[in-house]
Amino acid sequence: MAAQDQPNFYVTTPIYYVNDKPHIGHAYTTLACDVLARFKRLDGYNVMFLTGTDEHGQKVEKAAGDKGVSPQAFTDSVSQNFRDLTGRMNFSNDDFIRTTEPRHREACQKLWDMLVERGHITLGSYAGWYAVRDEAFYTETEIVDGKAPTGAPVEWVEEPSYFFDLSKWQEPLLAFYEANPDFVGPVSRFNEVKSFVKGGLRDLSVSRASFSWGVPVPRDDAHVMYVWLDALTNYMTATGWPIDGSFGDADKHKSFWPADLHMVGKDILRFHAVYWPAFLMAAGLPLPKRVFAHGWWTNEGEKISKSLGNVIDPNQLADEYGLDQTRYFLMREVPFGKDGDFSKMAMINRMNSDLANDLGNLSQRVISMIFKNCNGVSPALPNNPQPEDVALLASVDALLNIVRSHMDQQAFHEGLREIWQVISDANRYVDGTAPWGLKKTDPDRMGEVLAVLAETIRQIAILVQPVMPEAASKILDQLAVTDEERDFTYAGGSVRFAAGREITKPEPVFPRYIVDEEEKGSA
Repeated sequence: MAAQDQPNFYVTTPIYYVNDKPHIGHAYTTLACDVLARFKRLDGYNVMFLTGTDEHGQKVEKAAGDKGVSPQAFTDSVSQNFRDLTGRMNFSNDDFIRTTEPRHREACQKLWDMLVERGHITLGSYAGWYAVRDEAFYTETEIVDGKAPTGAPVEWVEEPSYFFDLSKWQEPLLAFYEANPDFVGPVSRFNEVKSFVKGGLRDLSVSRASFSWGVPVPRDDAHVMYVWLDALTNYMTATGWPIDGSFGDADKHKSFWPADLHMVGKDILRFHAVYWPAFLMAAGLPLPKRVFAHGWWTNEGEKISKSLGNVIDPNQLADEYGLDQTRYFLMREVPFGKDGDFSKMAMINRMNSDLANDLGNLSQRVISMIFKNCNGVSPALPNNPQPEDVALLASVDALLNIVRSHMDQQAFHEGLREIWQVISDANRYVDGTAPWGLKKTDPDRMGEVLAVLAETIRQIAILVQPVMPEAASKILDQLAVTDEERDFTYAGGSVRFAAGREITKPEPVFPRYIVDEEEKGSA
């Protein structure tokens, strides 16, 4: 399919705040976007997948000061940690944006000017509660025991400030939500957003004059932009907006804006589902199509925090358990959108049960039997398939549409559950047909059974590529599937596994994880 004929798909992570090292939450969000981006590319889409770092604000200025370095030097160092994570976790992002880049400053100042010209930003003064950790303002009613709803400490701030007329956008936002029932997922989070907006909106302070590390407000050097107005604009910056600016790209912007999906953690949903749409409405710009808020992880039942010393480093997970095993666990273990708990034994059980026993054992024994019993050449599918052949092939052929539907709803765990159901079907088929016993009694039927299984494994390997790209590639290599035959036009039953391919002796793709006595004791 020519690029100009491909549908476009634009998915973003939130840009990550550079006041600390990447942790499992960062990896989780980016992994979900990576899985979706890979899936869409295999499904024929022209994909743009964006991640990056949010580098302005009082929190960064303070963190840099604590280390005795300039804010720019501090952000250069910490931002690189997030860029390194994309390589370590095999993320396929097309761009990595930093809010300290010239292209982004230009975009922020353009949006500011548009809002000013339309009368939506005016100068006033701010007095109220502000949480540096959240980079957010809170009302008196939201403060509990001297802290923000998030538990962050707050301070009373009085300073001149520019204000965005957020209060005027309550009804337009509610009307937009009504007209776009899939705008926020999951549904429970959308209900929270609607409830917040129905409760009334106050005008929003969108500049700070008490610190200087930020995008300067045009024509008023005493102010820098409120970090969320700056941060959210990155999604448009990366598309080549403003198209008439120094970094403009009209074709790219037309292809990818509005975004198809902003993936965020539930703690920053309000900024993406209330403030960001209001800014865009006020500027007369198109709104993103969907925002999805996922849940948080705990560690062995405990809230993750630096003070408890139980922060989960995704690099260490990949080193200890394997990269694709880690990617699979994070996408499979918890219903996406809900909170979940990480435990070592849950990870090991997924690795040994789902991967080593189910998929790994299936592919290993089938490909080994083809290599050993069919002279290393793939056999032909049956001309007159038996009912059990028809049933298994029908179930694997149906997977693409089923998984596609789940992916479009960000139900990654459900898509994987459906795939593993067919893997279970295939393992039962192996046990029921017993191809090892057919070698002497009915070698032709043995070949047919192995061909049905090879076709099933081929399609499954194609479908798990977005989650486990390296492991899937190894299985497809062992089946002699060429690189050109691995997209979704080769799944769904329209194309079959060709007979006569040379099959080499397979190597195990998913080794079992051996639990030592210390791990057993701590489980």
